[in-house]
Amino acid sequence: MPPLSNILDLVLHVDRFLVPLLEQYGGWTYLLMFLVIFAETGLVVTPFLPGDSLIFALAALAAKGGLDIAVLWVVLTMAGVAGNTVNYLIGFRIGPAIFHSEKSRFLRRDYLDRAHAFYEKYGGITIIGGRFMPIIRTFVPFVAGIGKMNALKFYLYNLIGCFAWVSLFLAAGWFFGQVPVVQHNFSLVALGIIVVSFIPPVVTAIRARKGKGAGADKGGTTQGEGASKG
Repeated sequence: MPPLSNILDLVLHVDRFLVPLLEQYGGWTYLLMFLVIFAETGLVVTPFLPGDSLIFALAALAAKGGLDIAVLWVVLTMAGVAGNTVNYLIGFRIGPAIFHSEKSRFLRRDYLDRAHAFYEKYGGITIIGGRFMPIIRTFVPFVAGIGKMNALKFYLYNLIGCFAWVSLFLAAGWFFGQVPVVQHNFSLVALGIIVVSFIPPVVTAIRARKGKGAGADKGGTTQGEGASKG
């Protein structure tokens, strides 16, 4: 895995790498971008690759005439769908093999059953919403496969999520990538995209924690009242 400083530089300054890349490889740049997005979404070991910021920067470059926005949309959507599908299939195949023990502390069979129940109930919103969260989106399809989420449902939500993800960031890059303040502060824009992406899961986690705390307090009060009445 590359050093953290190199990863941050790639994610926050991906726009600096694209122009030299395009000048050197020309039309092959589309294939390279396909491979990057495919790896970022399809391989569990490469969640550090740029996704949101890369698509945004590619659209900004397309607005200047360096790339074709329609071709980008097709290539990146196909890459995202293919990556998630491969990730899901890997999890689907290895899940039963690694979650086979009833006695294991971390890889117990009942964890696999819980994952299956969760994805059958919340799989749609998890697949679509997870697509917009860096790092998390790399693991969502893998866990969906491990949990044996219904394949047809996964493929449908995978397509919807990827379509929405690529379309949103391409549109944002196309319309806002040429704004001078954005061009001169791309690292801040990239960082902002990452921060905003993590707001929904953080808020959900906080609410869930508060809900559990309130439930525990209510349960404790009820027990106390019962004891006093007794």
